[in-house]
Formats: sequence, structure tokens, C-alpha cells
Amino acid sequence: MPQYLVAIHHPDDFDPAKESEETVRAIDRLNEEMIAAGVRKFAGGLHGAKEAKSLRKRAGGEVHVTDGPFIEAKEHVGGFWILECTTLEEAVAWGRKAVVACGTPVEVREFYGG
Repeated sequence: MPQYLVAIHHPDDFDPAKESEETVRAIDRLNEEMIAAGVRKFAGGLHGAKEAKSLRKRAGGEVHVTDGPFIEAKEHVGGFWILECTTLEEAVAWGRKAVVACGTPVEVREFYGG
């Protein structure tokens, strides 16, 4: 069955400590609904992009490590679900619920070979 990434995008200055109790409960309910439907395979929240390490291959095969995100942007992936759905439309329907629960933009993408 195909697998989909449902990625939550947070603003660069997102502070999870300021997340409202209502939002936390909505996300908890969505997780419970996904589990009950048997579509959720994995979910996780990420630390801020500023805490990331970016790695790039240089000439000669050396790998250079820098602090911060690979791409400078106003938004970064802040968390995600990996869902197993029969169609892209089904995954998008879960993505719609994620937008409502999280109150942030969400991106849905299918994995290769899912």
C-alpha cells in the first residue's frame, strides 16, 4: 500500500512551548483517529531548524558540516506523519485534518515504492 509523508510547516520562529492547549488536544485527537483508522505508521515532531546540521559533499569527497538548515526559508518542517493510504486523495483528506488540528500549512507527498 502506498505511504505518504504529511509534513507540518512551522514558521522559522516557532516556539512549541507557546502551543495552545486546544491545539495540543486537537493534534492528540487526530493521532488517535489515525491510529484507529490504521493509517498512521509513524509520527514525530522536530526540534527547530536552527538546531539542524546540514551536510554537503565537496570536491574530493569531503563532507562539510554547517549549523542550521540546508535551505534558508521562513518556514521549515516542524513535524510529520507517515501514513499508509490507498490513494493520494485519502492522504490529502488526512492532510486537511492536520491543517485544521495544527493551524499551520501541511504538505502531502507520496514515497517512491510505497
